Amino acid sequence: MANNLFYSMIILENNHLRAAIAAKGAELQGLINKQTGLEYMWNGDATYWGKHSPVLFPIVGGLKNNIYFYKGNSYHLSRHGFARDMEFSAQQLSATEALFTLTDNEASQEIYPFAFILQLRYRLAENILSCSYEVQNPGDKDLFFSVGAHPAFAVPLVKDSLYEDYWLQFNVQENLQRWKLENGLVASHAEPLPLQNNRLRLHADLFYEDAIVIKHMQSNQVTLGCDQHPHGIHFRFNDFPFFGIWAAKDAPFVCLEPWCGIADSVEHDQELKHKEGINTLSTEDNWERSWTVECF
Repeated sequence: MANNLFYSMIILENNHLRAAIAAKGAELQGLINKQTGLEYMWNGDATYWGKHSPVLFPIVGGLKNNIYFYKGNSYHLSRHGFARDMEFSAQQLSATEALFTLTDNEASQEIYPFAFILQLRYRLAENILSCSYEVQNPGDKDLFFSVGAHPAFAVPLVKDSLYEDYWLQFNVQENLQRWKLENGLVASHAEPLPLQNNRLRLHADLFYEDAIVIKHMQSNQVTLGCDQHPHGIHFRFNDFPFFGIWAAKDAPFVCLEPWCGIADSVEHDQELKHKEGINTLSTEDNWERSWTVECF
């Protein structure tokens, strides 16, 4: 074990799981069940989508015309922000815990004029991996930001099963609404998301019109399961007001995405302070959210 050293990849391991996290983007890239040998994470095949689990910061989704306004000035930010492509400093705190830190610099200030400290903390406990997002405001003005998760899980998880054999089960009975995306922006209306016995069955054309976007759902657990075998995950999260489900076209994975933030609406005025789901953090204040994945 070492502290305050840079690693290109950190490995966390216990008797149940082995997790691999890259310093670039503090991105979870592998999660193996040591007892079954199953790899739960998408492999990052760039033919479909070359990432595994990017952090979305300081925005989630896209901006209208990729531009926002703050204090009379305009700034350009690409979809999901810049943190996913930045090198984090990495600390392996123990065999089962690691901390990744990103702070503002001159380059970030040009497109996002805020001081920030963003930390991702990963922990293993038995067959559960947790990921916490910790944001601090070291500046002298309010910090406006969004944070989102984007982990991609392998589907099919087991050989000789098909994508259509898998389903997502929500832990609260509710009538979910899907907010469509129009050129990456949230439409002004929603439509029902049909479930059967509180399950959404996976099929490729679910995502032919981009991600499924859900606002303010009551469920805080989504289970990925299969008709053909007993393996899958319980994905848990709290205090994330938005949730996305996505896969690249015909790709063998599904992303489960709790968000504290959302893409601009088609009607947004592009003022950062007015952005739906934007978080405001006072000077010297802290903010934290987390999700867990239980592998079975």
